[in-house]
Amino acid sequence: MAFVNFLKPAPYLDEIQDKTVVKQQYRYWRIRTFYAMYLGYVLFYFTRKSFIFAMPALQSTLGMTKTELGMIASILSLSYGISKFLSGILGDKSNPRYLMAIGLILTGVFNILFGLSSTWWLFAIFWGLNGWFQGWGWPGCTKLLTHWYSQSERGRWWSIWNTSHNVGGALIPLIVAMCAQYFGWRSAMFVPGVICIFGGVFLINRLRDTPQSLGLPAIEQYNNDFSGSTNHHPEKTEFSVKEILWNYVLSNPYIWILSISYLFIYVVRTAINDWSMLYLTEAKDYSLITAGSCVIWFEVGGFFGSLAAGWLSDKIFQGKRNPINVLFTAGVFVTLLLFTFTRGYTPFLDSLFLFFFGFFIFGPQMMIGMACAELAHKKAAATATGFAGFFAYCLGAVLAGAPLGAIIKNYGWDNFFLTLLICCLIPLFLMLPLWHVKANTREGKSEFSGNSEFA
Repeated sequence: MAFVNFLKPAPYLDEIQDKTVVKQQYRYWRIRTFYAMYLGYVLFYFTRKSFIFAMPALQSTLGMTKTELGMIASILSLSYGISKFLSGILGDKSNPRYLMAIGLILTGVFNILFGLSSTWWLFAIFWGLNGWFQGWGWPGCTKLLTHWYSQSERGRWWSIWNTSHNVGGALIPLIVAMCAQYFGWRSAMFVPGVICIFGGVFLINRLRDTPQSLGLPAIEQYNNDFSGSTNHHPEKTEFSVKEILWNYVLSNPYIWILSISYLFIYVVRTAINDWSMLYLTEAKDYSLITAGSCVIWFEVGGFFGSLAAGWLSDKIFQGKRNPINVLFTAGVFVTLLLFTFTRGYTPFLDSLFLFFFGFFIFGPQMMIGMACAELAHKKAAATATGFAGFFAYCLGAVLAGAPLGAIIKNYGWDNFFLTLLICCLIPLFLMLPLWHVKANTREGKSEFSGNSEFA
């Protein structure tokens, strides 16, 4: 109980009346909050993706099969997906300062314990626990993004924050693959683990909760931006778990459609992310360093794709997120099709394709979660994105683990890519009818029947 009380949201302070002070404080805390959660999520990626660069060594030195490696990857995805949903509920009722920091510290601890292990069962246990506390990162960021940035600007801020995935993913090959190459796979677990423990302490120092907890007005009031709200009245301080789940998530048909689409998007994203190192080292006979230098371009593409998606959704589509989801998913399909039909690859061509995979896949990867947050209520944003994350990781990413490993083992890499093509088409057709749906915070479930906002 003491731990739960420790995580409770910070109480609201009396509002500062001096507008000059409010402006100065808002500017300071928005910048400080943003760079802290950005760096924090970069570090979460260190401990989430370290296993990818240990996979070839685990196969060669410990004799683990692709199915066993895929099962470990699936365990993390399953654990992370369940945690992301439950932690989303917790995140809406918690202080992101402590939720995010404690999660990061514990992921570091379990990475170190993984590196000290040598049996499949211990790998599975520690990687599953790592996945659970990985789920404490996203809800904190979602709450901070929806409370510190208003709807009309959020696409750009969210897209910049989303590049933390890519920065983390790009730094991992440079740091972790080199550690694995020269010092063994265990160092690839130890180094990220130690870094993240120190990173968690940094987050406790830097982050705070909502603007109101610092005596500042709500972001909508400060920016005079009520474009994502149905009224301009002071908001209710807290919702019950039942209100959050039923009124704003489970009874929302848009969130169900987007969550199912997220499932298939994450099959593709996780498959490219998790299996590309093994594909390049096994099918292309690349060294770990050469393969890692190719994989970096997936993250570089994702970096620019995230920025493009956020800017386009704010400026071209006036805050509508679903056109980006549809167009970028189509881009993934076309890239996969060209990649499948192109032969005689070189590291340059593989890097180019991975760049475009990253560019397009990170559009829906970001925008589906953002659309879920905006189609709920900002006090239910972490729960809504956590619900979508449950589909993405417990189903989508899990399917990209052991099941895809079995497809590769029994049917080869060509059928692996055919499976991904099918997984692109399904969300493309699911999301197409949502093209004109625009974010709108709702007061209750009755509004879903006919009062949703269309542009």
